Amino acid sequence: MSLGSHTSPSLAGGSHTLLIPLGATEQHGPHLPLDTDTRIAAAVADGIAARVDGTLVAPAIAIGASGEHAGFAGTLSIGTRVLADVLIEIVRTAGPEFERIVVVNAHGGNAYALRAAAATCAAEGRSLEVWSVRLPGADAHAGRTETSLMLHLAPEAVQLDAAAAGNTEPLDELLPKMMEGGVREVSPNGVLGDPAGASAEEGRALLASLVDDAVVQIAGG
Repeated sequence: MSLGSHTSPSLAGGSHTLLIPLGATEQHGPHLPLDTDTRIAAAVADGIAARVDGTLVAPAIAIGASGEHAGFAGTLSIGTRVLADVLIEIVRTAGPEFERIVVVNAHGGNAYALRAAAATCAAEGRSLEVWSVRLPGADAHAGRTETSLMLHLAPEAVQLDAAAAGNTEPLDELLPKMMEGGVREVSPNGVLGDPAGASAEEGRALLASLVDDAVVQIAGG
């Protein structure tokens, strides 16, 4: 259930798990919308809430740490430090009605901020838990994996006629160049992977796998 749909008295005295979808507003090649990561994070959070009692879904944080995508039109970023501070302040101000706070993260570039925020929160005596998208064998960005997920979640937002392969080298091999010059340094069209073969059916299965993985972490099964 959505946190925003509650009243304050309806939550008072409760013991809830708060899910915070965390995405990004950044280029996803020529065929996927800028809010791809945010839509995926929100869909996973909704899937968790449908299966785990006592979970509430907060409004998504839709701008994250996306500096590696600078230079592509439409990309916005608040950077690692600010994102970490945002998360820390949410945990600091959340009341006792939230027994657990879990970030549901769908953008790899947020990882540094999440680690920093979790460490600070732990030092202050309150846990910030993190679940991040992980799909073995998936391509890195705007390839078949994310295209399939979006064909399932929002097919009207996918421009398949504009889809094109980008750099398909393993991410580990691309990271040194990306650290210096961002995604544009290794992929002029912003894609890390190949969207060919993507389908809504595959996206449905991928989303189910992500929700299953998150439920195991959050509910233990």
